[in-house]
Amino acid sequence: MGKLLYLEGSSGIAGDMTVAALLDLGGSREKLDAVLHSLGVPGFSWIVGRRKSKGLEGCSFDVVLEDHEHDHEHHHDHDHEHEHDDAHHHDHEHHHHEHRNFADVCAVIDRGAMTPRAAELAKKIFSIVAEAESHAHGVPVEQVHFHEVGALDSIADIVGAAVLIDDLDITECVVTGLSEGQGRVRCQHGEIPVPVPAVANIARKWQIPLSPSGVQGEMVTPTGIAIAAALRTRRELPAKYRIVGVGSGVGKREFPHANILRAMLIEEENSPQTGVWMLEANIDDASGEMLGYAMEKLLEAGALDVHYIPCFMKKNRPGWLLRVMVSGELVEKTEELIFRHTTTIGLRKSPLTRSCMERESIEVELPQGAVAVKKCSWGELVKYYPEYESVKALCDRTGADFLTVYEAAAAAAACHDE
Repeated sequence: MGKLLYLEGSSGIAGDMTVAALLDLGGSREKLDAVLHSLGVPGFSWIVGRRKSKGLEGCSFDVVLEDHEHDHEHHHDHDHEHEHDDAHHHDHEHHHHEHRNFADVCAVIDRGAMTPRAAELAKKIFSIVAEAESHAHGVPVEQVHFHEVGALDSIADIVGAAVLIDDLDITECVVTGLSEGQGRVRCQHGEIPVPVPAVANIARKWQIPLSPSGVQGEMVTPTGIAIAAALRTRRELPAKYRIVGVGSGVGKREFPHANILRAMLIEEENSPQTGVWMLEANIDDASGEMLGYAMEKLLEAGALDVHYIPCFMKKNRPGWLLRVMVSGELVEKTEELIFRHTTTIGLRKSPLTRSCMERESIEVELPQGAVAVKKCSWGELVKYYPEYESVKALCDRTGADFLTVYEAAAAAAACHDE
């Protein structure tokens, strides 16, 4: 059974911080070293060490490139372990000016001595970055290039994160939001705003909320948010959980606060009156009017869903199965309403697990007028559902038929996001 990871990004997220946090959480240093050696990419080494940020200590992971000065400015007096690629003694000058595209990166990953799951995850993370850069620069994904220094950094960080996630047997991940800075940063194309375009594109497509911190500078990097997007399976923390492991990854940059990414292994605890519950009752002696009124009162009280299912009860008496889905804090109130407004003298209740697509309300303009549309997202999957009442109102006002307006609104909403 896999484990649940919580990435707590109050200081943002970066690739090196993620690798460091996973190592600190207990990920295998030996497996990481073996896989990075096996990639067959010359020109870089890596350093795993310990350092502090604003008095808090954690693990650090730094990629060092041949012929590039390594910056120890933020390191404290701790011993550092160095690992060097086996091909270091060759002439790699051309590698520092070589641009790798997505296919080249996938070929590097395929050479690595890692599990299929780790390789698949690494490719997924790179594809998220490539798509975001493609959108930012207006070029096809296959023409996106990972330039010079950044290519080696990204390969080490992304492959490292994928290997450690696989080693720790993490199958679920909660990302509730990432703190981001403001202002502008300098890149090879000049100054660009924060969040940088690739980060903004990933946050939009994968529905990852960003929390403005007021800090000047970049707190969320494209590699970091791509890792978060690839891993995230849950949008909210469990109502109750136990922390079974904590890892801290310290970043290189100096901020007014501790620049640390925390990775926590957590275990969900189920307790009464939390989460989502289903309440059921069999009813065979209530009129249709009574059942309709009960449904109205339950929905008014905040029930998530109410429905009746025809059934046969004791002695083959025809009846109705009432089902009410509610959040945990409304269970007691819902019980009272069911007993008050129906004839049942007993009910059943059980906790549920539920998956919901992200929902957003948008408005589109048609020749006939405006229509409200519900946008539903799950990772890369996006669906558009025009709101019934909005479509109905426009049809009543203009005389247009329902199907024409509905389909036009859905198509307009899809074009709106492209």
